[in-house]
Amino acid sequence: MRSTRTRRFGLATIIALALFGLAPTASAADPAPAELTFTTDTATTRPGGTVNLSMTIKNNKTYDIWFVYQTIDPTWLTTQRPDLKYAFTGCTLASDAGAVPCSGTGPADLGTNYGATVPPGQSRTVTLTLQVAADSGCNGNIGFYSYFYVEFSDSTSVNGGPVYTPETRVLCA
Repeated sequence: MRSTRTRRFGLATIIALALFGLAPTASAADPAPAELTFTTDTATTRPGGTVNLSMTIKNNKTYDIWFVYQTIDPTWLTTQRPDLKYAFTGCTLASDAGAVPCSGTGPADLGTNYGATVPPGQSRTVTLTLQVAADSGCNGNIGFYSYFYVEFSDSTSVNGGPVYTPETRVLCA
């Protein structure tokens, strides 16, 4: 059976280490294994206009990304404005040879758009063209959120999200 003196000494040691900064400290957090970011080419548009929504997936791990599954859905506030009319009408993948067409625009299966494997430390960017209908309502914001799932060549995986896009304001003429 341990004596109370030993327990008090142990507790006093832990408190002293914490107070004087000698206890082990948490190191800076490692970056997420995969990071998804969004940008738009404009913050505003008019009915009949287009907005390019770019999605970039970055591989922060030391293994290749082999597979990405991603969804994109309108935010709750966007769904509350039924007068806002829009659709994804195009998709391009940035490559060394320039932009190449991709498929799968819409609410699901965006992962195939990122093309081949993404090596460690590199990223891939896909740009979706968002077309605002000519008869769309005005003075509302269109925004989206995304969840993603990534598999790496070392058989690990990671889930992420929600990741929000910048909102685009639809202005009246």
